[in-house]
Amino acid sequence: MSQRPTHAEPFGARLRHAMDVRGPLCVGIDPHAALLSDWGLRDDADGLERFARTVVDALAGSVAVLKPQSAFFERFGARGVAALERTVADARAAGALVLMDAKRGDIGSTMAAYADAYLAPGSPLFSDALTVSPYLGYGSLRPAVERARAAGCGLFVLALTSNPEGAEIQHATVAGTGTAGAEDAGGGSVAGAVLRQLAAENADAEPMGSFGAVVGATVGETPSALGAQLDVNGPLLAPGIGAQGATAEDLPTVFGPALRNLLPSVSRSVLRHGPSAAGLRSAAAAEADRLAAVLGTG
Repeated sequence: MSQRPTHAEPFGARLRHAMDVRGPLCVGIDPHAALLSDWGLRDDADGLERFARTVVDALAGSVAVLKPQSAFFERFGARGVAALERTVADARAAGALVLMDAKRGDIGSTMAAYADAYLAPGSPLFSDALTVSPYLGYGSLRPAVERARAAGCGLFVLALTSNPEGAEIQHATVAGTGTAGAEDAGGGSVAGAVLRQLAAENADAEPMGSFGAVVGATVGETPSALGAQLDVNGPLLAPGIGAQGATAEDLPTVFGPALRNLLPSVSRSVLRHGPSAAGLRSAAAAEADRLAAVLGTG
């Protein structure tokens, strides 16, 4: 096994290494009430912490990325956030990259404060990457982009999400003189404008840029013009596999030539095999094998 890149390297380089060594799989840590019940745990802060610790202990040493969903921790207040802090620290210490799924989006000093919370070294919630929303305008993300770049972290920007309601905004057309600038001459979709911005952030990055897009595996065949824009020279987080209906076999149809930088994300299809650590590891390994067969990474 090659030496693991140091944290001083950009997130894109560290993620590329993790995906090549461990396989391209992201597992969500989503301790919602139904899963806690299925595991025989109480729907409280203690049950939440036991759940998260079990997932980290079982998987942080083998999967490329763990993705805690902040909302399921926040609902228990201070104790839940404390559990999230420990989850992030333990997962990173065990060798997994941590993608905080918080989908933050705001303007000015508020966006800068969110960036400090998740992307500033020394913060209790410091993570390798963060999901963010560009729907206050892509430019509103600039504080997070700058903080991520300075700290060697990454961002995953919502572009084509797995929920059906997203299409009414993400497929809407924009004027040729929109915020995407001259590159958007002739117009295009909102999602396409986001993808073009990400490609610009990742220009000339090697071996992969640190600024990725969230593109649901459930979106079906993408229009040819939009599909060509998916190769942003950065990672593509693909939720929607499993419980939301997409399969590994759907990925080539959606992502085409951008498959190499694909980071498929699964949650319930792995988590339902807990609380057994062996069951979680076996389920994650099976998902990784299915993905490797389709993506040609095995």
